[in-house]
Amino acid sequence: MKHLGTGIGWRPEIADAVERMPGIDWVEAVAENLCPGHLPDSLLRLRERGVTVVPHGVSLGLGGADRPDEARLGALAERAQELASPLVTEHIAFVRAGGPLTASQPLEAGHLLPVPRTRDALDVLCENVRIAQDALPVPLAVENIAALISWPGDEMTEGQFLYELVERTGVRLLIDVANLHTNHVNRGEDPSKALDELPVEAIAYVHVAGGFERDGVWHDSHAHPVPEPVLEILSDLAARVSPPGVLLERDENFPEPPELERELDAIRERVRTKAPASGECAIGTAPDAGAPAAEPATAPARQRLALAQTSLLSALVAGTPAPEGFDRARLTVQSRALTGKRADVVAKVAPELPEILGGSYRAEFFAYAQSRPMSGGYRRDALDFAERLLLAGRPVDAQARGRLTRWWLDRSGPAPLDARPVARWLRAARFALRRG
Repeated sequence: MKHLGTGIGWRPEIADAVERMPGIDWVEAVAENLCPGHLPDSLLRLRERGVTVVPHGVSLGLGGADRPDEARLGALAERAQELASPLVTEHIAFVRAGGPLTASQPLEAGHLLPVPRTRDALDVLCENVRIAQDALPVPLAVENIAALISWPGDEMTEGQFLYELVERTGVRLLIDVANLHTNHVNRGEDPSKALDELPVEAIAYVHVAGGFERDGVWHDSHAHPVPEPVLEILSDLAARVSPPGVLLERDENFPEPPELERELDAIRERVRTKAPASGECAIGTAPDAGAPAAEPATAPARQRLALAQTSLLSALVAGTPAPEGFDRARLTVQSRALTGKRADVVAKVAPELPEILGGSYRAEFFAYAQSRPMSGGYRRDALDFAERLLLAGRPVDAQARGRLTRWWLDRSGPAPLDARPVARWLRAARFALRRG
């Protein structure tokens, strides 16, 4: 396994600062935000300097009941090749549910949700990981996620679940110590016990990030400084094995570069001072591609998992009753968090919407989201939100409603609206008919 060193999550907002930071050995970029053939100049300059770039996927849903989408896998492979990356990473999570396996409406979470630690879920995950490994040109590493909620009826601890996943597939692990802290606060899981059970020799690299606590719930925000408990878990991990790489994640609320550099220095110090006495890195001895193949997941296992995940996601985004055994209060917290993230991303994808709606944007979006689960991505969500407002005669202010109408008309087709008067009239007529 390639030694990566100390890195930081590359984001456009801090691209210039990252290029100037001393001691940055590698960066990680969200795969879905990269377009092969049109990579940001900043990433190209970093590559020219020999800085490793790792694409980090967020949309495969390897823990979901469906087999990985071939187009998404192909896109991830293309990004790995474009960047000459030594590996790619994804998450042990599900991000969508419903569809053919359950004969129900497809639902999108817009977020990483935990999988149950059951034999069914493990069988499906192992098969999905194998499918992904076969489609990717470089090794795959999968990340443990943070969660606000727990599945009832878990059959394994997280450490046991990950150990068997590695044993059956040979996949590498991306261990997020901030997520171990999150699960300690939210689900009562002991980070040290989790590390005891992990196959640490399979670790590809480590994530470190900040968050905040509210009403006894830890939110993995990636928008706050790294707290001491997270650094303590990093120290515990570094005392067991020298990780090939450690990376600081920050997604928003970016501080000044000196503050980020101080956090990176603190991370380096924890890894340096807690390194195993031998000074040797045990990484590289994880099961290889020749590891025993996972048993094929049966169709019934996929269907059982699909029904369970659809029931949970529907409760979170469509207002259906909470599945039996779940903490209803925690489901409410998770549901609000999903809606808040959805509103934030729509505001980034379509910044004109909060500009047009002003202070009412968030309240209007929350009201819309209660009855309209996301099923087609954030850009589709923005258009559906605007259309729902217009059909209800909002905004009340005529000028704002006119701006929103023009915005919707210009974007509601497969291509930008034709400037010819007849094309505009046809589009406007279609909208008027739908409103009627």
